[in-house]
Amino acid sequence: MVTGLLLPVWNRLPDETARVYRLQTGEGERIIGRLVSPANAAALLESTGADAPALAPSTAIAAVVQDGASLILADGLVLKRSLVMNRHRFELVGFPDTSVDRLKALGLVSEIIAWKLRLFVPLGDTAASITEKLLELHPLLRVALATRVGY
Repeated sequence: MVTGLLLPVWNRLPDETARVYRLQTGEGERIIGRLVSPANAAALLESTGADAPALAPSTAIAAVVQDGASLILADGLVLKRSLVMNRHRFELVGFPDTSVDRLKALGLVSEIIAWKLRLFVPLGDTAASITEKLLELHPLLRVALATRVGY
C-alpha cells in the first residue's frame, strides 16, 4: 500500500486501480492510501530515488509471474516471465555459457528450444528457495515493469 503525500507521485502509480482505501491499524493509527503490487511499489521507489527494500523471493516470483515485471540482477542477468508452449514460465536470460553448471546446481532447469539453451526456475514449492539462492549470488538491482500495449 502506498500512503502519505500521493499527489506528487499520482501519475507514476498504475492506472488499473485508482481506488483509495482508509485503514485503521490495531494501535488506532489511521492510514489512507492506494493498493499497488510489489513490482509497482519497487518501481515507484526507484523512480523517486528512494532506497528500495529487498524483495522477498516469493514477492519477486509474484511480481514476475502475475505482474509481468522483469527482475534486473547483477552480472547482466534478468529474471522474466516467458510464454513457452502456452504456459507462463520464470526464465533467466543473459547468462554466460560458463555459468550454466553453477546455475543448474542452484536448481534451475535447462531446456533446448529452437537450438538455444534456456534456463528456467521451476514453479512450485522449490521456486522460492531457488530464487533466494539466485538473489544471493546475483543481487537484485531493480524491477522493470512490463509495458502494456493497448490495441
